[in-house]
Amino acid sequence: MVTPRPTWQTPGRQRRAETKRAAILDAAEELFVASGFELTSVDAIAARATVSKRTVYDHFGDKESLFYSVLTRVNDALVAVIRAATEQELTDGRDLREALFAFAQRLTTETLPSSTYVAFRRLNARTSPAPRVAAPTSEARGVLEERFAQLAAQGELEVHDPRRAAQHFVALTMRLVIEAIDQDPTAAVSRSELQAIIADGVDVFLRAYR
Repeated sequence: MVTPRPTWQTPGRQRRAETKRAAILDAAEELFVASGFELTSVDAIAARATVSKRTVYDHFGDKESLFYSVLTRVNDALVAVIRAATEQELTDGRDLREALFAFAQRLTTETLPSSTYVAFRRLNARTSPAPRVAAPTSEARGVLEERFAQLAAQGELEVHDPRRAAQHFVALTMRLVIEAIDQDPTAAVSRSELQAIIADGVDVFLRAYR
């Protein structure tokens, strides 16, 4: 993986460079999601972004670095959504069952159907046969781990391992929702069905950790 060499730029040139970089990332994300790493060429990315092939290399060094940058950007956007949901739903003083239900429901109804999450899943599904670079570390579960640790310190939860607790919560709620949706993508799962899955998962989680 080649690291592009940074160079000093005037403010005007820097803005133009940032615009080109964003256009390249947008084009690369669309093509990597649609065709995968192997079948996506730098020529195709440059054409979609309306820049030269040289410009792509100047900004990202090589295709592997560009793929990694796309993954990082999508991951960061997803983490920002999850952090916002955590801060706005898992608030102090709120009934814990209600808060956990609202948090999981918000993510499954707003985040899972979003283009950001779809891109995240498809890109991650295509990393194994593609570049052999470390995928960006997802902070999503870390956000929830931190909040669970705070709730434990406040006496709201009995949590000895926040990481494991976060894994259990995700598995009992959001992962089961994903599985229900993925079982038959052509059939729309009703909102009431998804809410029932989440409610059951929250209840099981609280029986174990409260």
